[in-house]
Amino acid sequence: MEHHIRILMVDDHPMIIEGYQNTLMATKKPEQFLHIDIATSCDMANLLMQKSVGENPYDLFFFDIRLPPSKDGYITSGEDLARIAQRMFPKAKVIILTMFNEALRIHNIIKQINPDGLLIKSDLTSSELAEAFQQILVRPPYYSSTVSELLKKSIRSDIIIDDINRKILHLLAQGIKTKSLKDHIDLSMSAIEKRKKHLKLLFSVEDGKDETLLEAAKSKGFL
Repeated sequence: MEHHIRILMVDDHPMIIEGYQNTLMATKKPEQFLHIDIATSCDMANLLMQKSVGENPYDLFFFDIRLPPSKDGYITSGEDLARIAQRMFPKAKVIILTMFNEALRIHNIIKQINPDGLLIKSDLTSSELAEAFQQILVRPPYYSSTVSELLKKSIRSDIIIDDINRKILHLLAQGIKTKSLKDHIDLSMSAIEKRKKHLKLLFSVEDGKDETLLEAAKSKGFL
């Protein structure tokens, strides 16, 4: 019986997407017919998802974590796209791909997104991508070797970088001053300050500087 699978792959490096496509097409099962769309930006991915709702919904998504933000600034990463996809296509499978292998970052992706697949790019071989694809279709989740090791060795953290904290980080990274954050976030100034203090504690920022916070957040893959 024919099995048609609609896929959206999102990565800002076209050669990487081409590699994913070639691997899946070369290793698919005979009864599988893959219909693959590609996007290299948040805006392009969002547009394709909007067009797909209805008669031709996507069955599976590949989202790179680090992507250029949308022009309106509301979609800042593959995580944001994953949330949109999960709302719009509740039956679809979501695969997150990332270069980041920090334990805190990995735990937050799992807690915030709970993807059907989480793959570290440095782990990824053609055979592992093919194996992940087939397993996720029928028996998710699938975690690549580094993710599995981090989950085995680490004690689960209760700390979550939620949407508001992520937005604070992204706004600060864009040069928005603290006093102006309340113009972009529906919180009081005191609530914003408390969140900033919490973030600095989380990222072990000893000098209290926003610049140090942003450097630490970037090093752990949150920017």
